Amino acid sequence: MVTGVTSLGLVRDELFATMEQAEQSLEHFIAERQNGSLLQQAVEAMHQVRGTLNLIELTGAELLAQELLDQATDIPAGAGEERDVQLAALSNALHVLRRYLENLDVHRQEMPELLLPAINDLRQAGGQPPLPESYFFSVRLDQSRQAPVPGLPEGVDAEALGRRFRQAYQQGLLGFLRGQKVPSALRTMERALGGIERLYADQPRGRLGWIGAAAIEAQLDGQLLARKSRKQLFSRVDRELKLLLGNAAYEAPRSLQKELLYLVALADSQGPRSRELREVFGMTALPFTDQLLEQEYQRLSGPGQSVMRSLSSAIFEELNSVKDTIDLIERGTAPAESFGNLHALLGKLSKTLVMVGLNSPGNALQVQLPLVATWSAGSPVDANELLKLADAVLYVEGMVAGLDSGKRSGVRQPVEPGHEAESFANHQLAEARIVVLDEAQAGLALAKRAITAYLESNGEKPHLANVPVSLQAVRGGLWFLDQERAAALVGACGAYIQQQMLEASAMPSEQMLETLADALTSLEYYLEGGAGMRRGFQADVLDLAANSVRALGLPVAA
Repeated sequence: MVTGVTSLGLVRDELFATMEQAEQSLEHFIAERQNGSLLQQAVEAMHQVRGTLNLIELTGAELLAQELLDQATDIPAGAGEERDVQLAALSNALHVLRRYLENLDVHRQEMPELLLPAINDLRQAGGQPPLPESYFFSVRLDQSRQAPVPGLPEGVDAEALGRRFRQAYQQGLLGFLRGQKVPSALRTMERALGGIERLYADQPRGRLGWIGAAAIEAQLDGQLLARKSRKQLFSRVDRELKLLLGNAAYEAPRSLQKELLYLVALADSQGPRSRELREVFGMTALPFTDQLLEQEYQRLSGPGQSVMRSLSSAIFEELNSVKDTIDLIERGTAPAESFGNLHALLGKLSKTLVMVGLNSPGNALQVQLPLVATWSAGSPVDANELLKLADAVLYVEGMVAGLDSGKRSGVRQPVEPGHEAESFANHQLAEARIVVLDEAQAGLALAKRAITAYLESNGEKPHLANVPVSLQAVRGGLWFLDQERAAALVGACGAYIQQQMLEASAMPSEQMLETLADALTSLEYYLEGGAGMRRGFQADVLDLAANSVRALGLPVAA
């Protein structure tokens, strides 16, 4: 089972080399705009990148590459200052695309929503309308409300009341757009749309109030960012309210409904309106939050992995100097000037860490500075104070390791001073889980290669000698990761190989071998997807593996 993420590894080196060529050619063209051959080289490289991404089916990355290609071909040789914005957007988008693919190569998880800001910057520079936030979001819009909504008493002037509801919505919208008392403004908007919903409960136009009120509830409860696109979205709702009033046949545009439903799915609010919509439209929680999207996009816009590797290497050198000094102080052999040098080095490291976004590690060193300032060669240093500094340094070292590997750690939680050792231990545990997962993937890959050799040799059993042991190791690793179901399935595959392929006198039938291959492939895909360690990861793949194991005649727990 091959996915776009899996296929990326097959073309990685050539793809990144082509992207680097495109970036360099574009940079040179920006400096020498009369040299049309440089622009042509960049366009040809972008065309090759787009074709490669299309081949390995990375939809979001391919879309950005296509936008890059469209914009680049629109720029003439000798472009003047009027093209500066377009060229800047091209340069930034190339950088974002490369960073996205670097992260994808490490984390094995597609998140095309991260590319929308760069895509829309390109489209805006080229005079095209932006793509909506919900572009990569899918939902069925033909669902109807099941529970009836109580309407308003008879005799009410519906049109006059509708205009009052719209005025209330506009008042709240104005506060939201200006950033003034935003929670109160959103509640006003929600109540107004709730009134529209009840006012036209028995008409199609009431649907806008129903979905819109839930979206505003999600915006408030989920603390979604007040992005420009969302301000434009809620302003569009106001314009639709104008069309709605006086038109009994009005139906909200499907594109607007989808945008509003996306906010409900993104916020994962527990409000009554949001819960109802998620149930009616069958929406599940998205594998990311609004805050995570913002944080990850900032990472994409930051320095590339090569720069971060150089930075982490420099930080590690300074951390090693700190550790050497601590060791000398602990032994009582530190020169007198070491204490002042240690204080200066810790201060420098603290500022550097904050500059690269590692605020918590930077603060962990910062709180040690007053303590270190009191140390001197004339008096012994308290062992507990040295231990606290050592804990802080180890914590920083663990966090800086993520710079080198490009690991995504989600929203970093600040660490209280004095709790660095506990945080470092948790970090090490997370690292251990990643290592175990990698080893499990390697064990499955080894088993698949051995089975292939067994088949090609027409059933020579020595090829399978180590497979049951390898699969038992994978099984144990999955138990460590609390993946009991996956562990049981791997163990079942190992048992089948031991009993039906190693101990049996005859080879299993071709159909049974294909079924075994299906089970192992499903398990491999599950591991590639993070083995359920990521929010929103679907375990349906394990159902496929379980069906294959049952077909092998082995018992499988429900």
